[in-house]
Amino acid sequence: MRTETLSPRYASDHLAPLGRVGVITLATDFNLEQDLRRIYPSGVEMFTSRVRNYNPLTIENLRTMAPGISAAADAILPGTILDVVIYACTSGTVAIGSERVTELVHAVRPGVIVTNPVTAAFAAFTELNSKRISILTPYTQAVNEDVVRAFSHSDCEVLNIAGFGFEDDTAMTFISLRDIEEAAIQACDPDSDLLFISCTALRSAQLVERIERQLGKPVITSNQLLAWHSLRLLQYSGAVSGYGHLLSCHLSPKPDCNHFAAHTPPLEVSS
Repeated sequence: MRTETLSPRYASDHLAPLGRVGVITLATDFNLEQDLRRIYPSGVEMFTSRVRNYNPLTIENLRTMAPGISAAADAILPGTILDVVIYACTSGTVAIGSERVTELVHAVRPGVIVTNPVTAAFAAFTELNSKRISILTPYTQAVNEDVVRAFSHSDCEVLNIAGFGFEDDTAMTFISLRDIEEAAIQACDPDSDLLFISCTALRSAQLVERIERQLGKPVITSNQLLAWHSLRLLQYSGAVSGYGHLLSCHLSPKPDCNHFAAHTPPLEVSS
C-alpha cells in the first residue's frame, strides 16, 4: 500500500467573509437559531453553543445560568477568532445583568464584542429616537415586573407591559402566530413610540412587518434586535428586507424608507 501527503494548491477559502457571530442560546430554545439564519445575509455565519437553563422561568432560575455562560462561550470554535458574541436570552439578561454577562464572556474570550437583547434594545431605542415603549412578553407578571425595572433604567418610559403568563421556555415557542399578532395589536399603547416583543423563544420576528403595518409604528423583537445589533457591530452596510423597519432602514438608512403603509395580507398558518 502506498501513502502520500498532499499539499493544497490554492489559497484557503475565507469562510464567513462578512463576520463570525458566536451565539450562546438556551438549552431549551427551539427558535433563535432558525430566526437568525433566516435574517442574516450571506457571508455572515453564526456558530452556536448552549447554556443549561431550568424551568419554571423565574428570575431566580434565570440567574442559575450565569456560571455556565463562560463555558458556553469557550466552547464556540475554540482557537478561532469571533467578531461578535451574542448572549441570546432577554429575561436572562434582565436577571443576570448586561455588564455581568459581558464579564462572563470576556473571562474566556477577552476583547470580543458582546451583545444581548437588552443592550440591543437600548441601541434601537436611541436609533429610532423612541422614548415611550409598550412591551409584550410570554412571561409571568413577576418576571415582567423585573423587565420593567430593567428598561426603566434607560431614558425611555415603559407605558405598559403585557404577558402570556408562561413559565416553560420551550412552550413559549409554540404560542400561535395568530395569538402573538393579536396580542401585539392589543398590547401596544396608542401613545407609545414603538412596541418591543420580548423573548428569543417567541416566534415574533416573522410577524414584525405585519404588525408594523397595522400599528403604523416600529416593532422590535428580541431576535430581530440581535440580528440588527450584531450586523451593526460587524459594520454591515446593506439592508435586510422582510423583518421590519429597523433592519430595512437602519443598517443603511434611506431618507424615504417607510414600511408602515402597505396592505397587510391575511396571516397564513400551516396546519
